[in-house]
Amino acid sequence: MSAKKVLVVGGTGYLGQHLLQGFSEIQATTPFALAFTYNSFPPQPLLLAFPTSFAFHVDLKTGLGFDSISQQFGQPDVVVNCAALSVPRACENDPDAAITINVPSSLVNWLSSFAQSDNTLVIHISTDQVYEGVKSFYKEEDEALPVNVYGKSKVAAEQFISEKWSNFAILRSSIIFGPQTVSPVPKSLPIQWIDGVLSKGDKVEFFYDEYRCPVYVKDVVAIIRTLIDKWLSEGKKMQLLLNVGGPDRVSRVQMAEAVAQIRGYDSSLIKPVSASSVDHGVKSPADISMDITKLVQKLNICPTPFKDGVKLTLAAEASM
Repeated sequence: MSAKKVLVVGGTGYLGQHLLQGFSEIQATTPFALAFTYNSFPPQPLLLAFPTSFAFHVDLKTGLGFDSISQQFGQPDVVVNCAALSVPRACENDPDAAITINVPSSLVNWLSSFAQSDNTLVIHISTDQVYEGVKSFYKEEDEALPVNVYGKSKVAAEQFISEKWSNFAILRSSIIFGPQTVSPVPKSLPIQWIDGVLSKGDKVEFFYDEYRCPVYVKDVVAIIRTLIDKWLSEGKKMQLLLNVGGPDRVSRVQMAEAVAQIRGYDSSLIKPVSASSVDHGVKSPADISMDITKLVQKLNICPTPFKDGVKLTLAAEASM
């Protein structure tokens, strides 16, 4: 069997790098031909770490760069779209950029240019921020009523894919946490940031009234791998929407308390405040915890409990 071609769009980002690592680690059992796209960050460290992969410079706004993938790599069997303008404030400040980057029109237009285009499975990373945030444990069939531009751009992306593509899985991801990447990403990682500020011994404010279901990054990689295996073995088109979160609904205070407990920091350094007391320049949904029953049932995957994921993250950081 020839190696299946997997293209990771946004391969230099946090999840993108973990995916490249995950795919390269299983080459012995299931050979994949790997390629990834990048935009602003140089791919050299990744090419050194994953020497059999291809790197392509692509501008998602214009679609420039996709032609060179056609010529050098060919039609991918699977595309995992991790690329996004994902900082809510940046989306609020530039709604046009949020739409042009987050709605994958140039990607889908390119895939449509292949003669047997619907043979490609598109796995698209969406967000828990599509939900309004007024209740706990949202289900996939609950109405998407985002409160900010980022969420609205991601809802538009979901609608675009489901209307324009016939073979897809859309994953509504919560906060993704875990170890640092091969080529360190410029944004601060949640557990590492909490660990860093608490280690200084200063009092830090954390929201007690914003709830999420943070998901361990290696679980997200396993979910994507399982989806691909399922699609390859069943041989039929997929049209799937899944909540991808961890099993625990936690506030920012509870996230900080978990880190403090594992590290042995003084928990009195954690000062609970209301999210309404801080103006971030963008509206943030209060409770977008998600029901992951469908994920567990469909893929037979039980995501890592939050505290266990924090332990794994801090242990990995210590060994780096």
